[in-house]
Amino acid sequence: MATQYGQYGSGYGYGSDYGSDDESGYGYGSEHGRRRRRVPTALREPVSGRHWRELAYVLLGFPISVTLFVFTVSMLSAGAGLLVTFVGIPVLAAALAACRGFGALERARARGLLGLEVGDPEPLRVRAGGGAMAWMGAVLKSGTSWRNALFVLLQFPWAVFSFAVTVAVWTFGWTLLTYPVWFWVFPMYGGQGGLQLYGDEQHQVYLDNPFEITVTALVGLLVTLATPWIVRALTTVDRLLVHGLLGPSRLVSRVVELESDRGVVVDTAAADLRRIERDLHDGAQARLVNLAMDLGLAKEKLREDPREAARMVDEAHGEVKTALQELRDLARGIHPAVLTDRGLDAALSAVASRCVVPVRVEVDLVERPVAAIEGIAYFTVSELLQNISKHSGARSASVDVWRVENRLMLQVEDDGAGGADASGGSGLAGLAGRLDAVDGILVVDSPVGGPTRITAELPWRGVRG
Repeated sequence: MATQYGQYGSGYGYGSDYGSDDESGYGYGSEHGRRRRRVPTALREPVSGRHWRELAYVLLGFPISVTLFVFTVSMLSAGAGLLVTFVGIPVLAAALAACRGFGALERARARGLLGLEVGDPEPLRVRAGGGAMAWMGAVLKSGTSWRNALFVLLQFPWAVFSFAVTVAVWTFGWTLLTYPVWFWVFPMYGGQGGLQLYGDEQHQVYLDNPFEITVTALVGLLVTLATPWIVRALTTVDRLLVHGLLGPSRLVSRVVELESDRGVVVDTAAADLRRIERDLHDGAQARLVNLAMDLGLAKEKLREDPREAARMVDEAHGEVKTALQELRDLARGIHPAVLTDRGLDAALSAVASRCVVPVRVEVDLVERPVAAIEGIAYFTVSELLQNISKHSGARSASVDVWRVENRLMLQVEDDGAGGADASGGSGLAGLAGRLDAVDGILVVDSPVGGPTRITAELPWRGVRG
């Protein structure tokens, strides 16, 4: 699913440089790009650069896999056999270390020829000052080492199969396709009419007349056109093997993702604390300081000028009301009491009532999510409604909340100008980062001219009575 983030602004940010029918197309110049697009993809594939790279990957895979398989099996067998002595441990460690090097080689080969980007697995964790024994222990305990060895063992039979199928299909197709060019070899040097289809003591069938030669070339054309897709299907298995066995494990990837998400959560919490401190310092705190000073002046004037003192007390009373309202707004921004007491339906209705455009709110939830998810949902909708008030120019908006299996769905829609932009640093980009920190997703559908539809998905983590 395509995901876009951004804020109301100047469209998706693609612009005219992305490519159009009358522009540079594939980047080779406008006229060349148009000529290439006139040729169907199926006819271009047999001579495309991608096909030749995939073909090279399969052809190189055979000798490489044979070499790696023989080395790995020999070393692992020797190491396992020598485990009765201490010598087996360093032999096994050396074999697995070599497999890690083979894995790096295969990742580079897949990146260069298949365009497959696979991240490096986790490095060895060797205890500082442990020496050779610590290194051997780290290699033997590393799951990456054993996955790389498993890749070598599994890739060998597949590489042999892929090589045999690719060479057979490719040579068969091109041989038949070019038969009209070289069929003269048979009568001139072989003493027969052409390529023999069938032969026994009484009958021989040769492809030697113009019709048979044409049909042979057409069959070769079909096989040649099918060859790139056959090779691509074979290399798909290689992609799966490289991605599954030579990349970082799912557990390590998840740990890295959680560490990144934790950093986002920490940064967000720190930013919220700074915002609260700034609001208190510049708002309620400043008003209370001025209030104390005004009350001090009123106390001094109470005996000399009671009327002036009463006026100052009246002004101080207004300042108290303003400070109380600011404190209420600040408390609502931290966590509104209505959300805790009555849930999303009432809390979102209260937010919608403060929006500058009419907002329809519909919350279809049988039970409430946990407090953390409920709070994130509330502040997500609040920020989206603020964007509508400030940027959209809409006349109406709607908020829908529902649950789909283990996901909490939020959708905010307006009939404004649209044109959500995915530029970094925007409000919605920051909101998307906050959702991502809890395995959430933000999807923006905002064509220029509107309407804008923003959908957020959050995990449904438990229920609360």
